[in-house]
Amino acid sequence: MLELLSPAGSPEAVVAAVQNGADAVYMGLGIFNARRGAKNFSDEEFEKSVRYCRIRDCKVYVTMNTLVGDREMEQAVELARRVSDLGADAILVQDLGLLSVLRKAVPDIPLHASTQMSIHNLAGVEAAAEMGLTRAVLARELSFEQIKFITKHSPIETEIFVHGALCFCYSGQCYMSALIGRRSGNRGACAQPCRMQYSMGGRMDEYPLSLRDNCLADYLQQLDEAGVACVKIEGRMKRPEYVAVVTDVYAKCIHEHRVPTPEENDRLALAFSRQGFTQGYLLGEKGPDMLGTRAAEPDREAEKMFTAARKAYADGERRRVPVKFYAKVRAGEPVMAAVADEDGHRAVLTGPVPEPAQRAPLTGQSLANQFAKTGGTPYYSTGTESRIDPGLYLPAAAVNDLRRRLITGLKEERAALPERRSLPLPQRPEGKRYFADPALIVQVHQAEQLTQELAQLCPAYVYVPVEILDTDFPRVAPFLEQGAQVVAVLPRVITDDQAEDMHAMLSRAAENGVQEALVGNMGHIFFARRAGMRVRGDFGLNVFNSFTEEVLQQAGLVSATASFELRVAQIRDLAKAVDTEMIVYGRLPCMITEQCIIRNSAGRCNCKVPNNLADRRGALFPVLPAFGHRNQIFNAHKLYLADKHEDYETAGLWGVRLMFTTETPHECVAVTQSYLGLTDYRPNGLTRGLYYRGVE
Repeated sequence: MLELLSPAGSPEAVVAAVQNGADAVYMGLGIFNARRGAKNFSDEEFEKSVRYCRIRDCKVYVTMNTLVGDREMEQAVELARRVSDLGADAILVQDLGLLSVLRKAVPDIPLHASTQMSIHNLAGVEAAAEMGLTRAVLARELSFEQIKFITKHSPIETEIFVHGALCFCYSGQCYMSALIGRRSGNRGACAQPCRMQYSMGGRMDEYPLSLRDNCLADYLQQLDEAGVACVKIEGRMKRPEYVAVVTDVYAKCIHEHRVPTPEENDRLALAFSRQGFTQGYLLGEKGPDMLGTRAAEPDREAEKMFTAARKAYADGERRRVPVKFYAKVRAGEPVMAAVADEDGHRAVLTGPVPEPAQRAPLTGQSLANQFAKTGGTPYYSTGTESRIDPGLYLPAAAVNDLRRRLITGLKEERAALPERRSLPLPQRPEGKRYFADPALIVQVHQAEQLTQELAQLCPAYVYVPVEILDTDFPRVAPFLEQGAQVVAVLPRVITDDQAEDMHAMLSRAAENGVQEALVGNMGHIFFARRAGMRVRGDFGLNVFNSFTEEVLQQAGLVSATASFELRVAQIRDLAKAVDTEMIVYGRLPCMITEQCIIRNSAGRCNCKVPNNLADRRGALFPVLPAFGHRNQIFNAHKLYLADKHEDYETAGLWGVRLMFTTETPHECVAVTQSYLGLTDYRPNGLTRGLYYRGVE
């Protein structure tokens, strides 16, 4: 049966989830979780909540799914140790370096891949398994057929979101909040710019990035049959009453093997929706019908529903744990009694010596009836197995006292903390690779940017999308003649139904002499290696600490790209286990989306002409097509650091990258010349990015 996983942004939300049928809850404490704006938990609240859940057969998963800096790693590990010692059942992670460290420091607690890891194909799940993860939360953009395929072949459990908010961008790949306001979604501080108004050439009252909430309650049985282990409700920022209402509906549908009733669907919509719900991604559908916004305030009917829900979970105790009682009643001996749950927990004790019966003697049925009175506790009796000598009597008060003491003993057994190892923090990797003169790398987005004039400037490497190599390979000939190394750039998203096309393109590139590939996802390493190529790491791997560099080295990558959410000083301090590069020019990527924003806005896809999102201040964010008819949104301002070359040239970098997107061929040449010190060209609307400001 599906495990139902509910959000818990506060201790009250834990109670709301458990009392309404959640099999597990997920929560955050400290600063290393992707919902830092939730109330979250103090150490004392967390300890009490874990005990509360363990007694009631509800698992606790802790989110540590943010990027972690080198100087934060010790603090993160100490938090993980507390979490493990206090009995949490798993930790969710995003950061590859943190994952590596936790496997060594707290080896006995299971680790799950957060949706922030952007796992969207079978290769990604297999990579997660190789890294020691026991469950992968799949990308929310996948269709049912894609989920079914991955789950069928997955070596580890899969988990999917079935209800709640949908991010417009693939999780873990959104940098928009950081780039425009320093509030990093990868650090748990997203300001939700996708919920703001933008224009696509029309009015400013449009919300082209705001998706309706997901609701897959009608498809729970199909997901169960497909082998999905866990279904997850989003909502750690939402009120406990919301958690109660939504959990109740989903729990009933799962346990009763049915779809929601019309009344239950109304309750879900009343609890929270953005102009209704969507099932679009699950059904393989995309488009403007998935867009929606939320009314400012809940209505009176919602408040009435929430009041009733709050009273129900606050006043009641859901009997959710099956137990069986045992008793031996012999003449002249103290009663021996026990209770056991299905997980092997057991409480055993002795009672009074039975008396000779004056009237109605004690029977197995009468004893079972008394033991079954477990109201007010989390337990319900599945029966009593007893051996009773004839003609004996026990007062009802004595039997009730036995039952109460047995239940109390069982609670303590269930609450007992697991014995887990806590090992020393692994030493920070030492800096191994240092370059005084970083190589110049140019990356193009359009075939027209591959000109003879750019090649004559002799970049050491040229990064070219594999799709362009497949259709316009002769354009790279001038670069090869100048001695440049051509690197195939893999798409940021490759689903399993696109895998063979990608393999074919990479194979043809390899036949043309391309020996290296740039990947931004751990799952994509498979595609590069299958084509016989060396692998370089792109920004999508979110290299935020030295331990991540070490992970990539162990995975066989020959280089890595430092996260552009790091400050220059942090990049300088990275222990560079592999050759490390830094993006020093270009429109940095804000989002990669499954939606085609262009088609949603215009009603047709017109990717050949410039398309821009305009915000309320008039800033223009280019929208460019991506592989698989996806879109990428790029920053309104161009990163420019040519006049700061001393800062990055002393950072020990292997390479510095100029990332060209919307630039004309002439602009590509002019920018490259400025970085070579040949001109003083400066683009309009430049930014220093986050390299000097950092992120929250």
